[in-house]
Amino acid sequence: MASNSNSTSSNGGPIRKFIDVQKALKGASYPADKASLLDTAKGNGADDEVLDALERLPEQEYGSPAEVSKGVGNE
Repeated sequence: MASNSNSTSSNGGPIRKFIDVQKALKGASYPADKASLLDTAKGNGADDEVLDALERLPEQEYGSPAEVSKGVGNE
């Protein structure tokens, strides 16, 4: 019992990441490509963790926020 397995990572986990990504993409027009999503996120003041997650998305067109979340979840 020397270690505490209940500790959480600094990013708050995958659900928090999805929420942060969707907040960063508020106002995005779909369909959107990766570059457009990054521009929207930067304009909304997204933090580095969100921008990194979006940078890792495959180069493709995303038809909805759900498609972006799926892409972020497949990292």
